[in-house]
Amino acid sequence: MGVAETRKNYSTAHHDDLALSVANQAAITMVNAELYGHAQALAVLEERQRLARNLHDAVNQSLFSAGLIAEVLPRLWDRDQPLARQSLEDLRRLTRGAMAEMRALLAELRPSTLTDADLGDLLRLLGNAFTGRTNIPARVTVVGQGVLPAEVQVAIYRVCQEALNNVAKHAVASMVEISLKHKDTAIELSIRDDGQGFDPERTTSGHYGLSMMHERAEAVGALLSITSQPSHGTELTIRWTEAGKKEPL
Repeated sequence: MGVAETRKNYSTAHHDDLALSVANQAAITMVNAELYGHAQALAVLEERQRLARNLHDAVNQSLFSAGLIAEVLPRLWDRDQPLARQSLEDLRRLTRGAMAEMRALLAELRPSTLTDADLGDLLRLLGNAFTGRTNIPARVTVVGQGVLPAEVQVAIYRVCQEALNNVAKHAVASMVEISLKHKDTAIELSIRDDGQGFDPERTTSGHYGLSMMHERAEAVGALLSITSQPSHGTELTIRWTEAGKKEPL
């Protein structure tokens, strides 16, 4: 950026101040653009690291366990066929879960998949991956159909994903139910488990994911509620209604 005068001695102190102000604003804009670029690069790096951790923690461990079962299965079949059949079922569960995990990870590598795919199908994918990883049955039910804004669908998907991660880490559950209900301009997702539960008023550092889910819900204008008590499981519900509409579920 350059400033020049066409008439000799035309520029005054006021003109100099104006030029300096413009230069300062331009400098601030350039610095902000650079910081924004760094923030985007950092977000991409963090997302890649998260996907890499998921790949290692879920898929790699499932395939490792499946490999061990496959290695001992021939000898086990000769000694104890009922136990071998159970091992075959474990092998089927592990491979099915690993495939679901891979499909979920591939979906996240292509962000358009999370917005273009049917939300019910995405939730079934999360449920299958969860079951394969934890051996905890996850039943997914979907009632009705509807098209959501992209940011709302992604937020609901992420909330379900984080809720299932919390169940796997903390709940000590034997079953999970995921229910999605569409009704006109409203949608409701609930994730319920029969685990050990907790006191929502006395959450510990181990439940830091709860604040993340609340932030995701608030960002898209959804309402997140959590009902739980020790020894009685947990139910998480997220509700979203189109702006300007009132369609209670």
